[in-house]
Amino acid sequence: MNGHTLYSIGELARRTGTAVKTVRFYSDAGLVPPTDRSPAGYRLYDDEAVARLDLVRTLRDLGVDLATIRKVLDEERTPAEVAAAHAEALAVEIRVLRLRHAVLAAVAKRGATLEETHLMHRLAKLSATERRRLVGDFLDAAFEGVGTGPAFAGIACSMTPELPEDATTEQVEAWVELAELSQDPDFRAHVRHLAEERAADAQAGPPSPHDDVAAIVRDEIAPAVAAGIDPASPRAEPRVSALLTRCAHLVDSRDDDTGPRQRLLTRLEGLNDPRRERYLALLAVINDWPAPESLRPVLGWSIQALRARPEH
Repeated sequence: MNGHTLYSIGELARRTGTAVKTVRFYSDAGLVPPTDRSPAGYRLYDDEAVARLDLVRTLRDLGVDLATIRKVLDEERTPAEVAAAHAEALAVEIRVLRLRHAVLAAVAKRGATLEETHLMHRLAKLSATERRRLVGDFLDAAFEGVGTGPAFAGIACSMTPELPEDATTEQVEAWVELAELSQDPDFRAHVRHLAEERAADAQAGPPSPHDDVAAIVRDEIAPAVAAGIDPASPRAEPRVSALLTRCAHLVDSRDDDTGPRQRLLTRLEGLNDPRRERYLALLAVINDWPAPESLRPVLGWSIQALRARPEH
């Protein structure tokens, strides 16, 4: 027997805080072989075995399998190589768990049916290529053949979600909801209608920032909303007149029997669809953009004001 301090299997277990049966298992597997044997044939271990057992326990706690641990102990693979491989595997597992969590959270939040649960699960599991295809199909349905040029290309780009590989649970939840919304035929038709109106505005004259109805409403009506002016009151009249004046070139050239005030009201009601704003809010979460400014207050105020003033 050598002159080193030797430990019985029970002493080794106590020193390392490991169950005796676990030490025996690792020893039988050849990962922590005994250093020597007592005269009675019992296994004995030295300080090197203590360090070896600590390494085995550490790698097992990190999820490394026994075959890989053996390669590390036999110096066929370095701890750094093993760590890199397992870090990558864990990253994949984390993404899968995040997807599962997002779907379960969404199901619980909305009280989803079995059919909706299947759909959300499928949407969450889409690959990056499949997500791009799904979004591309939605954008084609909305913009294909409607408008051309940088302006419409920019609009389509600004409506494109890019779910990152290391997406947070919130981003995954937002993606699932946005993907569902993009598949809604009624919402698709609504977005296309808005695109067609925008294209008609562009045909009415040279493209200009003044052709953006939403921006005009925000500029003209935000002060009235901030001041708490009742949209049906006489105090609102100057704001309504200014709004109609600035939008006149966008609503006066339609081939129908309605007047400009009614045409503008119809435009604003379309813009005020809550699904449009929800899409933009979800898009900001997915792409990690600042939350978009809500136009609901100014659009709602304008709609009330126009409804209170019928066409003369």
